[in-house]
Amino acid sequence: MTGAPWTAVPAQHGRRFVVTGATSGIGLLTARVLVHRGADVVLAVRNPDKGAEAAAGMTGPGRAVVERLDVSDLSSVEAFADRIGDVDVLVNNAGILGVPQGTSVDGVELHLATNHLGHHALALRMLPRIGDRVVVVSSNSHHHGDLDVTDLDWSRRGYQPYAAYAASKLANMLFLLELQRRLTAQGSSLRVTGAHPGTTATAITASSGRGWLSWIGSWGHGLVGMPAWRGALPTLYAATMDVPGNSYVGPDGLKEFFGWPTLVGRSARASDPDLARACWDASVRLSGVDLGPR
Repeated sequence: MTGAPWTAVPAQHGRRFVVTGATSGIGLLTARVLVHRGADVVLAVRNPDKGAEAAAGMTGPGRAVVERLDVSDLSSVEAFADRIGDVDVLVNNAGILGVPQGTSVDGVELHLATNHLGHHALALRMLPRIGDRVVVVSSNSHHHGDLDVTDLDWSRRGYQPYAAYAASKLANMLFLLELQRRLTAQGSSLRVTGAHPGTTATAITASSGRGWLSWIGSWGHGLVGMPAWRGALPTLYAATMDVPGNSYVGPDGLKEFFGWPTLVGRSARASDPDLARACWDASVRLSGVDLGPR
Protein backbone atom coordinates (compact mmCIF):
# COMPACT_ATOMS: atom_id res chain seq x y z
CA MET A 1 0.00 0.00 0.00
CA THR A 2 1.10 3.56 -0.66
CA GLY A 3 -0.09 6.91 0.61
CA ALA A 4 -2.23 7.32 3.71
CA PRO A 5 -2.89 4.18 5.80
CA TRP A 6 -6.24 2.48 5.27
CA THR A 7 -8.67 3.18 8.08
CA ALA A 8 -11.81 4.23 6.16
CA VAL A 9 -14.21 1.28 6.35
CA PRO A 10 -16.85 1.76 3.62
CA ALA A 11 -20.46 2.34 4.62
CA GLN A 12 -22.23 -0.96 5.30
CA HIS A 13 -25.87 0.11 5.39
CA GLY A 14 -28.25 -2.73 4.54
CA ARG A 15 -25.62 -5.43 5.08
CA ARG A 16 -25.70 -8.15 7.74
CA PHE A 17 -22.64 -9.71 9.35
CA VAL A 18 -21.97 -12.53 11.79
CA VAL A 19 -18.84 -12.11 13.92
CA THR A 20 -17.80 -14.99 16.17
CA GLY A 21 -16.00 -14.22 19.41
CA ALA A 22 -17.26 -10.63 19.46
CA THR A 23 -16.99 -9.91 23.20
CA SER A 24 -13.32 -8.90 23.20
CA GLY A 25 -10.27 -8.17 21.09
CA ILE A 26 -10.41 -8.30 17.31
CA GLY A 27 -13.99 -9.58 17.23
CA LEU A 28 -15.29 -6.82 19.49
CA LEU A 29 -13.57 -4.04 17.56
CA THR A 30 -14.61 -5.52 14.21
CA ALA A 31 -18.26 -5.65 15.26
CA ARG A 32 -18.12 -2.17 16.80
CA VAL A 33 -16.79 -0.58 13.62
CA LEU A 34 -19.29 -2.43 11.43
CA VAL A 35 -22.20 -1.18 13.54
CA HIS A 36 -20.76 2.34 13.41
CA ARG A 37 -20.65 2.05 9.61
CA GLY A 38 -24.30 1.01 9.41
CA ALA A 39 -24.27 -2.80 9.39
CA ASP A 40 -26.54 -5.15 11.30
CA VAL A 41 -24.15 -7.39 13.22
CA VAL A 42 -24.87 -10.67 14.98
CA LEU A 43 -22.49 -11.10 17.91
CA ALA A 44 -22.03 -14.86 17.98
CA VAL A 45 -20.70 -15.46 21.49
CA ARG A 46 -20.35 -18.17 24.08
CA ASN A 47 -21.48 -15.91 26.94
CA PRO A 48 -24.67 -13.96 26.07
CA ASP A 49 -24.32 -11.71 29.14
CA LYS A 50 -20.90 -10.53 27.98
CA GLY A 51 -22.33 -10.25 24.49
CA ALA A 52 -25.07 -7.95 25.79
CA GLU A 53 -22.44 -5.76 27.51
CA ALA A 54 -20.48 -5.59 24.26
CA ALA A 55 -23.58 -4.74 22.22
CA ALA A 56 -24.55 -1.96 24.66
CA GLY A 57 -21.25 -0.22 23.87
CA MET A 58 -21.80 -0.21 20.11
CA THR A 59 -23.22 2.96 18.63
CA GLY A 60 -24.09 4.07 15.14
CA PRO A 61 -26.75 3.67 12.51
CA GLY A 62 -26.32 -0.10 12.52
CA ARG A 63 -27.55 -2.61 15.07
CA ALA A 64 -25.94 -5.29 17.21
CA VAL A 65 -27.84 -8.39 18.32
CA VAL A 66 -26.53 -11.22 20.47
CA GLU A 67 -26.82 -14.93 19.73
CA ARG A 68 -25.27 -17.76 21.70
CA LEU A 69 -22.64 -19.83 19.90
CA ASP A 70 -19.95 -22.11 21.28
CA VAL A 71 -17.82 -22.86 18.22
CA SER A 72 -16.08 -25.72 20.03
CA ASP A 73 -19.43 -27.57 20.28
CA LEU A 74 -20.72 -28.89 16.95
CA SER A 75 -24.31 -29.14 18.24
CA SER A 76 -24.18 -25.45 19.19
CA VAL A 77 -22.83 -24.66 15.71
CA GLU A 78 -25.66 -26.56 14.06
CA ALA A 79 -28.34 -24.89 16.18
CA PHE A 80 -26.91 -21.43 15.49
CA ALA A 81 -26.65 -22.01 11.74
CA ASP A 82 -30.22 -23.30 11.60
CA ARG A 83 -31.73 -20.20 13.21
CA ILE A 84 -29.56 -17.32 12.00
CA GLY A 85 -31.05 -16.61 8.56
CA ASP A 86 -29.46 -14.75 5.65
CA VAL A 87 -26.21 -12.83 6.04
CA ASP A 88 -23.82 -11.06 3.73
CA VAL A 89 -20.58 -11.85 5.54
CA LEU A 90 -19.49 -14.44 8.09
CA VAL A 91 -16.38 -13.48 10.08
CA ASN A 92 -14.83 -16.58 11.67
CA ASN A 93 -12.85 -14.90 14.42
CA ALA A 94 -13.27 -16.70 17.78
CA GLY A 95 -10.20 -18.45 19.10
CA ILE A 96 -8.15 -19.73 22.02
CA LEU A 97 -4.38 -19.79 22.48
CA GLY A 98 -2.02 -21.95 24.49
CA VAL A 99 -4.54 -23.87 26.60
CA PRO A 100 -3.59 -27.09 28.42
CA GLN A 101 -4.29 -30.34 26.60
CA GLY A 102 -7.96 -31.17 26.51
CA THR A 103 -10.81 -32.09 24.23
CA SER A 104 -14.11 -30.52 23.26
CA VAL A 105 -17.49 -32.10 23.99
CA ASP A 106 -17.09 -33.80 20.60
CA GLY A 107 -13.72 -35.30 21.59
CA VAL A 108 -11.59 -32.99 19.43
CA GLU A 109 -8.38 -31.30 20.62
CA LEU A 110 -9.44 -27.89 21.96
CA HIS A 111 -7.40 -25.59 19.70
CA LEU A 112 -8.48 -27.45 16.59
CA ALA A 113 -12.11 -27.64 17.75
CA THR A 114 -12.38 -23.94 18.59
CA ASN A 115 -10.11 -22.25 16.09
CA HIS A 116 -10.79 -24.41 13.05
CA LEU A 117 -13.30 -27.27 13.14
CA GLY A 118 -16.27 -25.36 14.53
CA HIS A 119 -15.69 -22.58 12.02
CA HIS A 120 -15.41 -25.13 9.21
CA ALA A 121 -18.81 -26.54 10.20
CA LEU A 122 -20.33 -23.09 10.74
CA ALA A 123 -19.27 -21.74 7.35
CA LEU A 124 -20.47 -24.81 5.46
CA ARG A 125 -23.80 -24.96 7.29
CA MET A 126 -24.41 -21.26 6.68
CA LEU A 127 -23.06 -21.14 3.13
CA PRO A 128 -26.44 -21.40 1.34
CA ARG A 129 -27.48 -18.22 3.18
CA ILE A 130 -24.26 -16.21 2.79
CA GLY A 131 -24.46 -13.58 0.08
CA ASP A 132 -20.93 -12.20 -0.19
CA ARG A 133 -18.03 -13.85 1.63
CA VAL A 134 -16.53 -15.83 4.47
CA VAL A 135 -13.64 -14.22 6.35
CA VAL A 136 -11.13 -16.47 8.11
CA VAL A 137 -9.13 -14.84 10.90
CA SER A 138 -5.81 -16.64 11.15
CA SER A 139 -2.45 -15.70 12.66
CA ASN A 140 1.17 -15.16 11.73
CA SER A 141 1.72 -18.27 13.85
CA HIS A 142 0.49 -20.35 10.92
CA HIS A 143 4.05 -20.02 9.56
CA HIS A 144 5.19 -22.22 12.47
CA GLY A 145 2.29 -24.64 12.17
CA ASP A 146 2.81 -28.32 11.39
CA LEU A 147 -0.54 -30.01 10.82
CA ASP A 148 -0.37 -33.81 11.11
CA VAL A 149 -3.76 -34.96 9.85
CA THR A 150 -3.01 -38.48 11.13
CA ASP A 151 -2.49 -37.24 14.70
CA LEU A 152 -4.90 -34.36 15.21
CA ASP A 153 -5.50 -35.37 18.84
CA TRP A 154 -1.75 -35.36 19.66
CA SER A 155 -1.91 -38.96 20.85
CA ARG A 156 1.45 -39.90 19.26
CA ARG A 157 3.30 -36.64 19.79
CA GLY A 158 4.05 -34.87 23.04
CA TYR A 159 1.45 -32.15 23.41
CA GLN A 160 2.73 -28.58 23.14
CA PRO A 161 0.08 -25.85 23.62
CA TYR A 162 1.56 -23.28 21.28
CA ALA A 163 2.37 -25.88 18.65
CA ALA A 164 -1.27 -26.98 18.80
CA TYR A 165 -2.35 -23.35 18.40
CA ALA A 166 -0.05 -22.85 15.39
CA ALA A 167 -1.36 -26.04 13.81
CA SER A 168 -4.95 -24.82 14.20
CA LYS A 169 -4.01 -21.52 12.56
CA LEU A 170 -2.45 -23.43 9.67
CA ALA A 171 -5.73 -25.34 9.41
CA ASN A 172 -7.49 -21.96 9.07
CA MET A 173 -5.28 -21.12 6.11
CA LEU A 174 -5.85 -24.49 4.47
CA PHE A 175 -9.60 -24.07 4.89
CA LEU A 176 -9.38 -20.67 3.22
CA LEU A 177 -7.50 -22.18 0.29
CA GLU A 178 -9.64 -25.27 -0.18
CA LEU A 179 -13.05 -23.66 0.33
CA GLN A 180 -12.25 -21.02 -2.27
CA ARG A 181 -11.03 -23.70 -4.68
CA ARG A 182 -14.23 -25.69 -4.27
CA LEU A 183 -16.49 -22.66 -4.60
CA THR A 184 -14.70 -21.54 -7.75
CA ALA A 185 -15.00 -25.04 -9.21
CA GLN A 186 -18.76 -24.87 -8.59
CA GLY A 187 -18.98 -21.52 -10.39
CA SER A 188 -19.94 -19.72 -7.19
CA SER A 189 -19.35 -15.99 -6.86
CA LEU A 190 -18.79 -16.27 -3.10
CA ARG A 191 -15.40 -15.18 -1.83
CA VAL A 192 -13.30 -16.54 1.01
CA THR A 193 -10.76 -14.09 2.39
CA GLY A 194 -8.38 -14.22 5.30
CA ALA A 195 -6.69 -11.84 7.72
CA HIS A 196 -4.30 -11.77 10.63
CA PRO A 197 -3.84 -9.00 13.22
CA GLY A 198 -0.06 -9.02 13.57
CA THR A 199 1.08 -8.38 17.12
CA THR A 200 -1.95 -6.96 18.87
CA ALA A 201 -2.81 -6.41 22.51
CA THR A 202 -5.90 -8.57 23.04
CA ALA A 203 -7.28 -10.91 25.70
CA ILE A 204 -6.45 -14.08 23.75
CA THR A 205 -3.01 -14.23 25.39
CA ALA A 206 -4.76 -14.60 28.76
CA SER A 207 -6.85 -17.58 27.65
CA SER A 208 -4.36 -20.31 28.44
CA GLY A 209 -5.38 -20.75 32.07
CA ARG A 210 -1.68 -21.03 32.98
CA GLY A 211 -1.19 -18.09 35.34
CA TRP A 212 2.35 -16.80 34.82
CA LEU A 213 2.45 -17.66 31.09
CA SER A 214 -0.82 -15.85 30.55
CA TRP A 215 0.48 -12.86 32.50
CA ILE A 216 3.71 -12.73 30.49
CA GLY A 217 1.82 -13.03 27.22
CA SER A 218 -0.67 -10.32 28.15
CA TRP A 219 2.03 -8.00 29.54
CA GLY A 220 4.26 -8.45 26.49
CA HIS A 221 1.48 -7.88 23.98
CA GLY A 222 0.23 -4.90 25.95
CA LEU A 223 3.70 -3.38 25.96
CA VAL A 224 4.69 -3.87 22.32
CA GLY A 225 1.49 -4.85 20.50
CA MET A 226 -0.73 -2.63 18.42
CA PRO A 227 -3.98 -1.48 20.03
CA ALA A 228 -6.93 -3.72 19.24
CA TRP A 229 -8.55 -1.17 16.91
CA ARG A 230 -5.50 -1.30 14.64
CA GLY A 231 -5.25 -5.06 14.90
CA ALA A 232 -8.86 -5.29 13.72
CA LEU A 233 -8.18 -3.34 10.52
CA PRO A 234 -6.93 -6.34 8.47
CA THR A 235 -10.13 -8.23 9.35
CA LEU A 236 -12.27 -5.23 8.43
CA TYR A 237 -10.37 -4.87 5.16
CA ALA A 238 -10.88 -8.55 4.33
CA ALA A 239 -14.57 -8.27 5.23
CA THR A 240 -15.49 -5.07 3.39
CA MET A 241 -13.07 -4.27 0.57
CA ASP A 242 -13.30 -5.52 -3.02
CA VAL A 243 -10.52 -8.11 -2.91
CA PRO A 244 -10.45 -11.44 -4.78
CA GLY A 245 -11.13 -14.77 -3.14
CA ASN A 246 -8.20 -16.39 -1.35
CA SER A 247 -6.79 -12.94 -0.49
CA TYR A 248 -4.93 -12.71 2.80
CA VAL A 249 -4.60 -9.39 4.62
CA GLY A 250 -2.15 -8.42 7.35
CA PRO A 251 -0.06 -5.50 8.61
CA ASP A 252 2.44 -3.99 6.16
CA GLY A 253 5.30 -3.49 8.64
CA LEU A 254 8.37 -5.51 9.59
CA LYS A 255 7.60 -9.25 9.60
CA GLU A 256 3.90 -8.25 9.55
CA PHE A 257 4.06 -7.59 13.29
CA PHE A 258 2.81 -4.01 12.98
CA GLY A 259 1.46 -1.65 10.37
CA TRP A 260 -1.55 -0.96 8.23
CA PRO A 261 -3.59 -3.53 6.30
CA THR A 262 -2.34 -4.79 2.97
CA LEU A 263 -2.33 -8.05 1.02
CA VAL A 264 0.36 -10.35 2.42
CA GLY A 265 1.84 -13.76 1.67
CA ARG A 266 1.58 -17.05 3.51
CA SER A 267 3.68 -20.09 4.29
CA ALA A 268 4.44 -22.83 1.79
CA ARG A 269 2.39 -25.26 3.88
CA ALA A 270 -0.59 -22.90 3.76
CA SER A 271 -0.38 -22.97 -0.04
CA ASP A 272 -0.10 -26.76 -0.36
CA PRO A 273 -3.19 -28.04 -2.24
CA ASP A 274 -2.61 -31.65 -1.18
CA LEU A 275 -2.40 -30.72 2.49
CA ALA A 276 -5.48 -28.51 2.08
CA ARG A 277 -7.46 -31.44 0.69
CA ALA A 278 -6.23 -33.74 3.46
CA CYS A 279 -7.19 -31.15 6.09
CA TRP A 280 -10.61 -30.78 4.45
CA ASP A 281 -11.22 -34.54 4.42
CA ALA A 282 -10.18 -34.86 8.07
CA SER A 283 -12.43 -31.94 9.02
CA VAL A 284 -15.39 -33.50 7.22
CA ARG A 285 -14.81 -36.77 9.07
CA LEU A 286 -14.66 -35.02 12.44
CA SER A 287 -17.55 -32.60 11.88
CA GLY A 288 -19.82 -34.55 9.55
CA VAL A 289 -20.23 -31.37 7.48
CA ASP A 290 -19.18 -31.09 3.82
CA LEU A 291 -19.76 -28.59 1.04
CA GLY A 292 -22.98 -29.20 -0.85
CA PRO A 293 -23.94 -27.76 -4.24
CA ARG A 294 -24.92 -24.10 -4.48
